[in-house]
Amino acid sequence: MLFNSYVYILAFLPISLAVYWFLIRMSYVTAAKLWLTAASFFFYGWWDIRYVPILAVSILFNYAIGVWLAARAPSHEEASQDAKAHGQDHLGGANRRRGNRRSTERARRLMLVLGIAANVILLGYFKYMDFFIENINFLFHTGWDLLGIVLPIGISFYTFTQIAYLVDAYKGEVRENSLLNYALFVVFFPQLIAGPILHHREMMPQFADPGNYRVNSRNFALGLTVFAAGLVKKVVIADTLAPIASYGFDEATALTLVEAWITSLSYSFQLYFDFSGYTDMAIGAALLFNIKLPFNFDSPYKSLNIQVFWRRWHMTLGRFLMNYIYIPLGGNRRGQARTYLNLMVTFLIGGFWHGAGWTFIFWGFLHGAALVIHRIWKRIGIQMPKLVAWFLTFQFVNASWVFFRAQEWEDAIKVLRGMVNFESIGLGSAAWSSVALVAGAFVMAIAFRNTNEWQTRFRPRVYLGVAVAAGMMLALIRMNRISEFLYFNF
Repeated sequence: MLFNSYVYILAFLPISLAVYWFLIRMSYVTAAKLWLTAASFFFYGWWDIRYVPILAVSILFNYAIGVWLAARAPSHEEASQDAKAHGQDHLGGANRRRGNRRSTERARRLMLVLGIAANVILLGYFKYMDFFIENINFLFHTGWDLLGIVLPIGISFYTFTQIAYLVDAYKGEVRENSLLNYALFVVFFPQLIAGPILHHREMMPQFADPGNYRVNSRNFALGLTVFAAGLVKKVVIADTLAPIASYGFDEATALTLVEAWITSLSYSFQLYFDFSGYTDMAIGAALLFNIKLPFNFDSPYKSLNIQVFWRRWHMTLGRFLMNYIYIPLGGNRRGQARTYLNLMVTFLIGGFWHGAGWTFIFWGFLHGAALVIHRIWKRIGIQMPKLVAWFLTFQFVNASWVFFRAQEWEDAIKVLRGMVNFESIGLGSAAWSSVALVAGAFVMAIAFRNTNEWQTRFRPRVYLGVAVAAGMMLALIRMNRISEFLYFNF
């Protein structure tokens, strides 16, 4: 079920909300959470009910592993006792206790590895099996048939969410003894299929807070406003830019200079407003239940270098890559060469996570290389004028999106070749309206405040309510040409 669909906006969301708050008002908190969990499974199954069991089994498996890991995590008191007993062998049983804990720790580490491996294998089978078969056929001239596996929606997001949970449980940072709470953490429908990628400690304490079981008029007004803003971003801006990008990438056989730049920029802004808009809709819908999801975008196209870009673009993914891949690899603690290698491996994995294709891997390589160059540049200490720094950063990001979008290498080369095609500069088949749309999207992404900034200073006002209503009506009118959320493909 899409956020930008009539069934979601006019039926599913209002009904889910009304029943949830009715049960809360009747003091049936457990029933309310059970309802919200069941509604979230229904939301997921609307796309294809065959994949609901996969999600359910994944939840049961990770919950069991997480409970086992958390139950055997050493307490602070145990760690303190070990430290005091260290070197004092005359204390009876100290060595034996340390030996038992080392054995337990080895078992916990093995269980963590098995849990992560199971999640990666599940994701790998559905998302990458045909990719591997295709490449094996190419390398070894085999004729294996592709399996034609349909990627379960949201599997990339809920897999990363649960891997993060297992690691946090292993560290003793979270402990969840309620299957209902854990299931709600994973399937809460505003974030299930599009992120943000959550941590258990970010969301579940909110469901445990009695204050969140009272209707909050500010949260309700803010939620509707943020949801409306995201819907306009998605339906009015991103979906209007989509045909321009699709023509340049998928239909045109050659592009003039202007056409190529219109193509690349239209996709850069389509992707931004599509994903940012969908995230805003998730944040807005969650606020209607008094749940605050983490921000995921912070005007990334305003960034002055590639490191800042990754602090602002898909922020929860960047956090995951940093905390669960880059730092475990060693981070920047083992010298410059190892730091550069860790950055490259992290972003190759990040690229591959986005899609089963060499263009995605190459996109990850480009960003890994850019971060390495940025670190070297910082070590040299040369300062660049801010306008130049912004221009170079934005142009790199825009050019790298070409590989992210292209279906085939030839499509990417066609667009990039057109971007330097000074022999054919004219507008060609592109309309001036396309130029105006891209220019307008540029101004909104670069010059306007983002939703994160105005949420902190939000005050319900009559004129704001009128604007929200107008935006919703405009979006509803334009929803007769629904397009999928781009990240469903990744």
